Amino acid sequence: MAGVRVLVGTRKGAFVLTSDEGRRDWKIDGPHFAGWEVYHLKGSPLDPDRIWASQSGGWFGQVIQRSQDGGQTWDAVGNDFTYQGEAGTHQHYDGTLKPWVFNRVWHLEPSLTDVDTVYAGVEDAALFKTTDGGASWSEIDGLRKHGSGPQWQPGAGGLCLHTILLHPTDEQRIFTAISAAGAFRTDDGGASWLPINKGLQSGEIPEQEAEVGHCVHKMAMHPARPDTLFMQKHWDVMRTDDAGGSWREISGDLPTDFGFAIDVHAHEPETVFVVPITSDYLHVAHEGKLRVYRSRTGGGEWEPLTKGLPQEHCYVNVLRDAMAVDQLDACGVYFGTTGGQVYASPDGGDTWEAIVRDLPAVLSVEVQTLP
Repeated sequence: MAGVRVLVGTRKGAFVLTSDEGRRDWKIDGPHFAGWEVYHLKGSPLDPDRIWASQSGGWFGQVIQRSQDGGQTWDAVGNDFTYQGEAGTHQHYDGTLKPWVFNRVWHLEPSLTDVDTVYAGVEDAALFKTTDGGASWSEIDGLRKHGSGPQWQPGAGGLCLHTILLHPTDEQRIFTAISAAGAFRTDDGGASWLPINKGLQSGEIPEQEAEVGHCVHKMAMHPARPDTLFMQKHWDVMRTDDAGGSWREISGDLPTDFGFAIDVHAHEPETVFVVPITSDYLHVAHEGKLRVYRSRTGGGEWEPLTKGLPQEHCYVNVLRDAMAVDQLDACGVYFGTTGGQVYASPDGGDTWEAIVRDLPAVLSVEVQTLP
């Protein structure tokens, strides 16, 4: 019988939640790597037993973990993330120059075609790749060495490459997003990169027509429409229909257009989910009400989804990698909060239930649909 596996990264370990296709009764396994920050876990689309985890700690540094049995056991694999050539410098908040320093892996994106190939987005912002199951990692340095690289500067969470979107049919095309530099696309497997930020507006920083410097929080794509991307940025929810050639705002009637997470319904390319947050200085649910907003029209018109979610005195946040969807016929939607709750909706957002509570603050949520 089909089911789902929800992979949860938290401030103090990883948790693996499993259920059948009904998605009402859940088995909770963990914590794995107890006491460590787990920024991201993601399963291979080619092998449901292969899962990757980014384990990080201030004392021992960065460790990449790999499971080959669905998260029951883990093995530490290669962790040598060395910038290619001379690292150089990038901008800091105050305009000074800082050397490029590796801090952690923010996002892991397994290949759609090869089980041993995985991409990693890191801080300070760079894109790495393994083709040998994690034993070794090499930088795809065409991105960081794009002419704009020295102008990149960190957002509040650091100078992080947090989004990697792989084109479903063209292995040479990859989209990335960096806070706070913007969105980039390669059409030649990473040898060269194009900033794709036309139409993004970020007030005075950067200037209106700046090629880079935009604080993108997250991007999402439906594989049936790989030229259409949805973006939650520092302010504004945005959309492009020409692979990033130009963006337009679709915030519409959202109560606030600030947030971090965004995702697309598994079977409806025009159905988009976001979680509005109060503001850039107050990262909590707007008006103390935890609401997911859904647009069935690709943006512009949004409806609040509240059934089963706390609607008073709720002051949690939902971080950029903490929302995901499954591939079952009735698409499930999942998100985790900084308060340690993971919510699931088995009906595309109509109703919600906390499938686990009181975890450490949730950093990431990913879902594997099981055969």
